[in-house]
Amino acid sequence: MSEKYKVTIGLEIHAELKTETKMFCACRNNPDEEHPNTNVCPVCMAHPGTLPVPNMKAVESVVKVGLAIGADIANFTEFDRKNYFYPDIPKGYQISQYKYPIVSGGSLNGVEVTRVHLEEDTANNKHDRGEFSLIDYNRAGVPLMEMVTEPVIHSAKEAGDFGRELQLLLRTLGVSDANMEKGEMRVELNLSVSDTDKFGTKVEVKNINSFKAVEKAAEFEIKRHIALLEEGKGAEIVQETRGWDENKQITFSQRKKEDSHDYRYFPEPDIPKMYLHEMFDLEKMKSELPELPTAKRERLKAVGIKTEDADIFVTDQELANFFEEVLTLKVEPRVLANYILSDLNGARKLAGVDFKFPKAESFASIMKMIAENKINSRGAKDLIALIVKEEIDPEIYAKEHGLIQELDESKLKVTAEAIIAANPKVALEYKSGNEKSIQFLVGQFMKESKGSANPQLALKILKEELEK
Repeated sequence: MSEKYKVTIGLEIHAELKTETKMFCACRNNPDEEHPNTNVCPVCMAHPGTLPVPNMKAVESVVKVGLAIGADIANFTEFDRKNYFYPDIPKGYQISQYKYPIVSGGSLNGVEVTRVHLEEDTANNKHDRGEFSLIDYNRAGVPLMEMVTEPVIHSAKEAGDFGRELQLLLRTLGVSDANMEKGEMRVELNLSVSDTDKFGTKVEVKNINSFKAVEKAAEFEIKRHIALLEEGKGAEIVQETRGWDENKQITFSQRKKEDSHDYRYFPEPDIPKMYLHEMFDLEKMKSELPELPTAKRERLKAVGIKTEDADIFVTDQELANFFEEVLTLKVEPRVLANYILSDLNGARKLAGVDFKFPKAESFASIMKMIAENKINSRGAKDLIALIVKEEIDPEIYAKEHGLIQELDESKLKVTAEAIIAANPKVALEYKSGNEKSIQFLVGQFMKESKGSANPQLALKILKEELEK
């Protein structure tokens, strides 16, 4: 992208909350429901005379998110009616929040957050049945959190990374599964490009359902805006809502973008106002929050775990839990991380759903044998492959099957002399300056010792014998 242009991105991210029931009624909140229009009732279908009753678990979930991002939790909050006509809104309006959101401020992944508010989700429109559409109201009324960021993102990658970090946070807090493939999390891009210090014309790209698509949609819009500006057609960039076509990898115009006044917001008269500082013990809730992803990354890096490995542990709870359990048994963190992320994770992927984690004590035993130079890397890999299949004592098995490394230098010296004598040509090559040739001798050494020799020690002794 040319430095001539300034890209500005703000995000609106919706996440369905993990509650037993919907936002304002007792219908099940089940994203896996296969039968359409079964989790519905007179309330979420807006029958005359019905009244909404707020799901306080959903309110609590949004408060937790606010506490986790260091935001201000409003004392006074209320719900509003957001008026618009569309088939997925049975009432002709959506119950949302406008002037008094639950959460204001805070930051995540270095991005400032404007607000986090609570609303009800809409029904699911099906447009794949030919010339007509069908509507499934199972999703109508599901509690929906919306996080709005400040327009402080300046690249497609930053936008994607923010979405990934929010998904991780929501899962860590246990307030949402945030599965994008199920529509439990949707991202909307608000993007502008300008060749001045002022914002350009804002375009919204709605309901993007993967982080890769977020980045691709942003990249496409940036290129589209710049191309129009370069051609002197900036007037063709209008404030509008666009969709993302995954197959064509392009955005397309949907409708003119509405402003907030077009929705005719006004306070919801059927839901009492809420005073959250009286309803919740915020200090207690904050103290009970789980370790957050940022804190976990920093803690892991502090004990020597590489940044990329720490990121895996932060995102993969199963591996992280096993790592933490084994770590309590006094093993070296970096070595432990390497073997878990390579060998153990490889075995897990191979086994699929049938995989079971081995006993932490067994894995720790292998790590300690490595630290004490009792076994080499090859032996460790073999033992790990065994303990994921059956319960064994790794140390006893290593002794019985010749995996314990020979560390007696006098014995290794005898083997080295025999290897050199059996390979005079290679020995001469090394003495003539071809230092790489010694690797062949090391290989022969390990073969002769049936893997019981320490490779580093074997190399050292071979060099000593060759240099005599």
